[in-house]
Amino acid sequence: MEFHQLRYFCAVARTGSFTRAAEELGITQPSLSQQIRALEQRIGYPLFERLGRSIRLTEYGEQLRLPAIEILNQVAGAKSSLANLQEGVRGKLRVGVIPTIMPYLIAPRIGDFLARFPDVDLQLREETTVRLLEGLQSGDLDIAVSGLPMRNPDIVCSELAREPLFLAVADDHPLARQKGIDLPCLRSERLLLLKEGHCLREDVLMTCRRAKADLPSVFETDQLASIFQLVKSGFGVTVVPAMASSHATGCKLIPLHGSNVRRIGYLRARRHFVSKPMRAFTTWLRTLVPRSTEKAPKVIAACAS
Repeated sequence: MEFHQLRYFCAVARTGSFTRAAEELGITQPSLSQQIRALEQRIGYPLFERLGRSIRLTEYGEQLRLPAIEILNQVAGAKSSLANLQEGVRGKLRVGVIPTIMPYLIAPRIGDFLARFPDVDLQLREETTVRLLEGLQSGDLDIAVSGLPMRNPDIVCSELAREPLFLAVADDHPLARQKGIDLPCLRSERLLLLKEGHCLREDVLMTCRRAKADLPSVFETDQLASIFQLVKSGFGVTVVPAMASSHATGCKLIPLHGSNVRRIGYLRARRHFVSKPMRAFTTWLRTLVPRSTEKAPKVIAACAS
């Protein structure tokens, strides 16, 4: 079997879709399907069961998935080891970032990293935390920037900072003049949330549970920008991190009483070799946090290295 066929197989298994896998791999769907069929013919068994527009692994596919991921990780590690012998910082670097960090922390300043390391072939991907973890474990990503904690024995996490969470209300909301607020005071408010799979959603729900504030959720989306617009219009309220404050035009951000923070950091696969581009990127990341989380505590030590 060919190495690229294993890579294609893992992409389809991870995304659960030939269409999404083809887009991610940068190839046409017919080419992807042809390579998967060739792999199935070489093995002698079907790897996927087609169920209308959805697919799932057969028992043969399940047996192949983990060995295939291991092979991809070993090859990626070998490439990184060889690249590390070169002078300077160069080579491919694949970084995944969650949507509640990408537009606020990474995107506005990524030009600085490219200027410092012009020989790094940087590839960025914006996905939910679950997708990023899958990418790290399959070897499709080198680093992920996400919320913490991350309890996964295959993943090493390093904390960058803890930033405060704020209640976001419309400028003309009755609570807009408050200097601070307790969540239990919001029982009559309508809560706007990100959809399941976003770690900020879990941070918000955990904050509400700790405060014993049972707020009804009336809207869920994948876009924090949509939530800000609805808050601005008075449709409801939400809880957001300090990092997003610059995008909260028309909203009033009120500090929450108590130590309500979200932890952010970067992740890598435990078995992954730490290449020069990876080390350069994580060092660069640490220069961003003090500026991006102006009201947050100073950057704290990593929980793992």
